[in-house]
Amino acid sequence: MATYVALLYSVVLTPQRRVVMADLRQMAGQLGLTQVRTLAATGNLVFEAPETATAELEGRLEAAFEEKFGCHVDIVVRTSEAWSRLAACNPFPDEASATPDQVAVRVMRHPVPAGAEGRLGEAAAADEKFRIVGGDIWIVFSRARPNSRLLAASNHRRFGVGTSRNWNTVRNLAQMLE
Repeated sequence: MATYVALLYSVVLTPQRRVVMADLRQMAGQLGLTQVRTLAATGNLVFEAPETATAELEGRLEAAFEEKFGCHVDIVVRTSEAWSRLAACNPFPDEASATPDQVAVRVMRHPVPAGAEGRLGEAAAADEKFRIVGGDIWIVFSRARPNSRLLAASNHRRFGVGTSRNWNTVRNLAQMLE
């Protein structure tokens, strides 16, 4: 058996309806996934399954989600080893320690394409930082600006399927894997 982390792009179906984590765990269990657990109400699953390609798990989870909840949600799956590497490679440890809610990583299904750094650099404010590590986009957001242009610059249309998690979530998921 192997351990995996699955990240849902969004767990809000409508302003009045959110996905209940118990329902999400039940859905995963019906797929034969075991030791299914969630982290708060943030759309993160940790589970065990026979060693399987992450793309296959993504497809199975997305199809089950659509069947159960009535809409498509992109889901990114990483092995526990890949998640631990991601957490260990945080390029902004000082910022993550000082303001963990301002440091985030956009976890990509496929590595960001060539030229991403230039496009992100054009969108970054003077007090924001970003770095591409292992194909994922790490960002230190401005505390002065509630709406960063980096979010729009790193969206699905520009770089493909991915979903963002702040450092608190990244760290907590890594701890769940220990």
